[in-house]
Amino acid sequence: MTANIITEKYLLFKARNKDPEAYSKIYDLYVDKIYRFVFFKINSKEEAQDLTSEVFLKTWEYIISGKEISNLNAYLYKVARNLVIDYYRKAAHKGVSLDALDSGGENLRVDNIMITQGQDELDSKIQLEKIQDKLQGLKDDYREIIILRYVDGLSIGEIAEIVEKKNGAVRVILYRATNALRELMGEK
Repeated sequence: MTANIITEKYLLFKARNKDPEAYSKIYDLYVDKIYRFVFFKINSKEEAQDLTSEVFLKTWEYIISGKEISNLNAYLYKVARNLVIDYYRKAAHKGVSLDALDSGGENLRVDNIMITQGQDELDSKIQLEKIQDKLQGLKDDYREIIILRYVDGLSIGEIAEIVEKKNGAVRVILYRATNALRELMGEK
């Protein structure tokens, strides 16, 4: 067991006993990753902040109810994923097109990426902007798997738990998604 898993289990134990300080440490560990995941899915800074807050509120309520969480990372992503799905369902009921939601948000700020050399920084920004634009052209399933794997750095097993599919199915989707992204990038 790694130190992170032990720390996570300890914090979950303390949070289950309604220790807000322990839960705030959990929040600090995961908030950036969950926000990034939500932002990539809905492409709106304000909505992503709201949904991220809701993820942590729902998780806190679940933890203090005494229910067991075996993998906190996967659980948080699953809650975030479900909230994003609900967000799009509500938007569809309001008569807003999903295309308008996708294109109406802000672009991801790439200037937060720290690269030491000037030309490399410019090249990386341009490449990241191209990839983000092309990600929007992928099917939702493909985009989600790529974000979870390459942006958030999750393992195949964690992704499988989040999307409720078998490891083999996730590998196939990831393979197809990366090929589709390469095609959109003009690399295939």
